Amino acid sequence: MSYRVPFVDPREHYRRLKTEVDFAITDTLAKGDLVLRQQLRDFEQHLAEFVGTKYAVGVNSCYHALHFSLLAGGVGPGDEVITVAHTFVATVSAIVHAGAKPVLVDVREDYNMDPSAFEAAITSRTKAVIPVHLNGRVCEMDRIMAVAQKHGLVVIEDAAQALGAAFAGKRAGSFGLAGCFSFYPFKALGGLGDGGAVTTDDPEVARFVTLVRFNGEDRQTGEFHHHGYTALLDNVQAAVLDVKLRHLPDWIQHRRKIANLYSAGLEVTEGLQLAHFEDDRHFDSYQNYVIRTECRDQLRQYLKVEGVETLVHWPKPMWEHRGLHLENPGMAETESICREAISLPMSAETTPEQVEIATDSIRKFFASQSAALRAGTGR
Repeated sequence: MSYRVPFVDPREHYRRLKTEVDFAITDTLAKGDLVLRQQLRDFEQHLAEFVGTKYAVGVNSCYHALHFSLLAGGVGPGDEVITVAHTFVATVSAIVHAGAKPVLVDVREDYNMDPSAFEAAITSRTKAVIPVHLNGRVCEMDRIMAVAQKHGLVVIEDAAQALGAAFAGKRAGSFGLAGCFSFYPFKALGGLGDGGAVTTDDPEVARFVTLVRFNGEDRQTGEFHHHGYTALLDNVQAAVLDVKLRHLPDWIQHRRKIANLYSAGLEVTEGLQLAHFEDDRHFDSYQNYVIRTECRDQLRQYLKVEGVETLVHWPKPMWEHRGLHLENPGMAETESICREAISLPMSAETTPEQVEIATDSIRKFFASQSAALRAGTGR
């Protein structure tokens, strides 16, 4: 189906960057720089500078970034790791594959970890916490860091959706022992396939991830230090990401502009919760623009007919997937979000005209709902 307002537009994204991206690819291939060459080192340096850390290490997915960060933090069998119930499954899978037990806590209305719930879940077996910065908004990291320091816990940030977002002037991925990022193609900084990175100020963490991502081998000496993995960020991907990283600040400003246009077009719509939350300590990057309504599924179908593409990330709580073997923690906010949340089109290519089409369609939907309600009550 062709949409008047696509959720993202990868063809237009490539068209705008074609000259730069094509040169990065052909230059890398022409030099024969395929594995662990200068393009990767350059991107890692530039990413660390952008995030505000001493080191960045490229890997092939955010899952691997999370898994390796947990291992670097000493997490293993018998440990518990606290994270949120409302997140992509890879966050929890990384904990499971490290041999630890995931302990799920609820989120607040901004979709991020409730610091009070985090502290209440700590036991004598708790080793680490993974706050997830969702939709381009950083968690309330001053409280989370204070609790973690009080209890001696390792903090690993799942910043897959928050590159460039900040809290109190400090960017996502620079608070804890490690920050974990995703370069999946439809992220604000996306590659040509999957990709990820670990950011850290700890040289031992950086070295561990550097070794374990490529079979545990020190490529300079040929010595194997670990039973590692094959999880390297390829040079061609790094070259393309380095090109795109230069544009990211402008793209984030564009996303914030689009978010403000959504707000202006929908702020008086009754029965709709928007993606704006009062707290000027936050600088949101709007990886996603998420709204909530009790009639989410009806709205989504209406928007499809109107030619507006939307996305429901997680239509049911993680623990309802039986194959994951997770206990039902009974998280009210997570359950509500799964029923009510819907993401509207948001990308560096989303135009004000497309926002107008989407907001006009949403207003028409709610106007029709109100008219039907009035007719049903005889008013």
